[in-house]
Amino acid sequence: MSTEDYPKTQTEFQEKFATEDACWEYLVQMRWPNGFVCCRCKGTKAWLISRGLFECQCGQQTSVKVGTVFQGSRKPLRLWFNVMWAVVVPKTGNSANNLKVSMGFGSYQTIWMWLHKLRRAMIRPGRDRLAGEVEVDETYIGGIEKGKNKRGRGANSKTLVVVATECLGKKLGRVRFRCINQATEDELIPFISDYVEPGSIVITDGWVGYKNIGLSGYKHKKRRYLEVEKMPMSFFHMFIWLMLY
Repeated sequence: MSTEDYPKTQTEFQEKFATEDACWEYLVQMRWPNGFVCCRCKGTKAWLISRGLFECQCGQQTSVKVGTVFQGSRKPLRLWFNVMWAVVVPKTGNSANNLKVSMGFGSYQTIWMWLHKLRRAMIRPGRDRLAGEVEVDETYIGGIEKGKNKRGRGANSKTLVVVATECLGKKLGRVRFRCINQATEDELIPFISDYVEPGSIVITDGWVGYKNIGLSGYKHKKRRYLEVEKMPMSFFHMFIWLMLY
């Protein structure tokens, strides 16, 4: 499918993938854009045995779902496609609970596993580290809670997340984040080392956990107010949601 054919709206999406066969055809086209190629003999001549299953002239059988998030699933591809659309299109994301209801899943565990597979597939292995000026900050994520001991950074039911984002003038660049147990040097510095290119300028607040960044191959700059804190909440929570729910 070319970029011109890719659906841009919900209506176009539903029309494009109105049937199960349309979803299978799309998957075959994505896997073999230039025609079938056997994984054993590299031959290009094959017969369609059943939906999505091909047999090469050498006898090797290959399913179009092998090696994808759909492998082993007995659910319709149309359902998978609809869940994927609901995950990647809304700016605020979609929770497992919402999708369980809207997509008709009988089990929360099933949709949770689906989302786990999809989010893992969305992360590109070996991706480049952030570079240039990178702001790093940590925050607790969670809803408003009642009770004196259930507010702010000390809430037991909240999740601590450290976020790094590239500074591109007045714009935000690429973002990386990780759930951590404590905002200590032992967890913050390894996060920076994993996701920020050495030699970059790392901008943080004055938290003690960042004090030795300069000893780890980075130029450390401290600010009282970080650009990360001004990140649009819908944008921020979209990324956090991908990890937490």
